Amino acid sequence: MTRILIIGATSAIAKATARLWACEGHALYLVGRDKDRLHEIADDLRVRGARSVACAALDVNDLARHADVIDAAAGALGGLDVALIAHGTLGDQKACEQDVQIALQELNTNALSVISLLTHLANRFEAQRHGSIVVLGSVAGERGRQSNYVYGTAKSAVATFMQGVRNRLHRSGVQVLTVKPGFVDTPMTAAFDKKGPLWSPPDAIARAVLRGVAKRRDVVYAPWYWWGVMLVIRSIPERLFKRLSL
Repeated sequence: MTRILIIGATSAIAKATARLWACEGHALYLVGRDKDRLHEIADDLRVRGARSVACAALDVNDLARHADVIDAAAGALGGLDVALIAHGTLGDQKACEQDVQIALQELNTNALSVISLLTHLANRFEAQRHGSIVVLGSVAGERGRQSNYVYGTAKSAVATFMQGVRNRLHRSGVQVLTVKPGFVDTPMTAAFDKKGPLWSPPDAIARAVLRGVAKRRDVVYAPWYWWGVMLVIRSIPERLFKRLSL
C-alpha cells in the first residue's frame, strides 16, 4: 500500500491517475479548490478499491497554506510515499499580452505555486530519504511559441526547477519525475475545436505517470512520441522558427 498525495486532484489527468492508483488499493489524499467535487471523486475512488481517501480544499495561490496542507496529508496517511502536483490553468494568451496582471496571475498559478509546493515537498522527502515527487509539466515549456508563451514560460520554469531538485535529491534516494504531456483532450482544452491524431485522452497520461514512477524515470513524455516531436521543434533555428505561425 502506497500513501499518495494528489494536489490538483479535480483535474482530468489527476482523476484518471487517481483511479489507477485506487484500483491498486493505495491510500489517497486529495487536494483541490472545489470541496464538493473532491468528495464526489473520493466516493468514486473508494468504490474502485482505494485503501482510504481523505480530502482538503486549497487555493494553490494561497502559498501560506502549502506547508500546513502537506503536513495534514502526511498526518492523515501516516507519511507520504508519492506526491503528484497536477494543477494548472491554460490562460488566454491574448489577454495576457494586453494585461500584465493577468499574465502574472497565470505565472503565479502555473509556476510559483508549483515551486512553493515543490520546496516544501523536497524538504520532507529529503529528510525521509525515500519516495517520489511527480509534477505534470507540458511540452509547451520546451520552446516559446506566440500562441501560448506565457503558459510555456511557466512550464519551462517548473521544468528547470525540477532539474535542480532532482539533482539535489538524487543522493537521498528520492525520485523527482517531470511528466510532459502533449495535447490532451480535457475540459481545459475544450475550446480547441480541431483535435487531430496527436491528441490523447487523460487515461493515456495517467498510465504514463504510473509507468514513470514504477521505472523511476526522471522525465517522461506522454505519450512517448512527443519526445520525437519536440526534438524536431527544438532543432528548428530561431531565424526560421520565428516565422512560423505556432
